[in-house]
Amino acid sequence: MASASTQSVALSAEQAKVVLAEVIQAFSTPENAVRMDEARDNACNDMGKMLQFVLPVATQIQQEVIKAYGFSCDGEGVLKFARLVKSYEAQDPEIASLSGKLKALFLPPMTLPPHGPASGGSVAAS
Repeated sequence: MASASTQSVALSAEQAKVVLAEVIQAFSTPENAVRMDEARDNACNDMGKMLQFVLPVATQIQQEVIKAYGFSCDGEGVLKFARLVKSYEAQDPEIASLSGKLKALFLPPMTLPPHGPASGGSVAAS
């Protein structure tokens, strides 16, 4: 089935919105909500553990939805879907918003360290 994983899936912006909404909805089903909660509990807000426990569950949930739209049912299919969504984000604020909601479901909020002259300078000059 090498040909199935190498084929390109083309979705219009409107179709991408539908698929994104379905993926987000899939995270809220009781079964998937429990799976994500268990993965988050195992990760304990540790980024390395988030990658180990949460990301695989999130990837599986996405795969279950996007395979119906012609994406391969593996990590490569999820990456292709993510790239497609990313290509529409700049053109379509609704897609950008849905994409942000999806990411927020499985990525912890990122807090950037302060930088610039007001932060006291985290890099010491020697």
